[in-house]
Amino acid sequence: MDVNEVPQEGNRTLGPHRKALYARDEQGRMVIVPSCGSEVDETVTLQAVDRMNAQAEDARQRAQAGLTAPLEYWMYARRMDVALLSQTSGIWQWRIRRHLQPHRFARLPQRVLQRYAEALSLPLDRLRTLP
Repeated sequence: MDVNEVPQEGNRTLGPHRKALYARDEQGRMVIVPSCGSEVDETVTLQAVDRMNAQAEDARQRAQAGLTAPLEYWMYARRMDVALLSQTSGIWQWRIRRHLQPHRFARLPQRVLQRYAEALSLPLDRLRTLP
């Protein structure tokens, strides 16, 4: 992509921010060009946010029914998945999937709950409940 082809349509999901894209200048060198984004970027971002919101709502309903732990709701509400929660908490993915089971989540020790609370930026008592 050439420097003059970098999209500058605007993207309301970026707000006043810009993102950096690589483009080829007149001398053929790759340079960083600020971009306001494009309509395609905005559409894709909004679709992803809608999907995460739908997953969070589905997890909330399942947690209220006792089919999953509140941890799953908070994970999706914070726009995370199991892999990202694993990276931020330092807990293996297979353990997180086990902790999504309500009976296992209820027996978690305080130190493990604290790691989840810190990774999700939640107070510890909030982690155990639903909104």
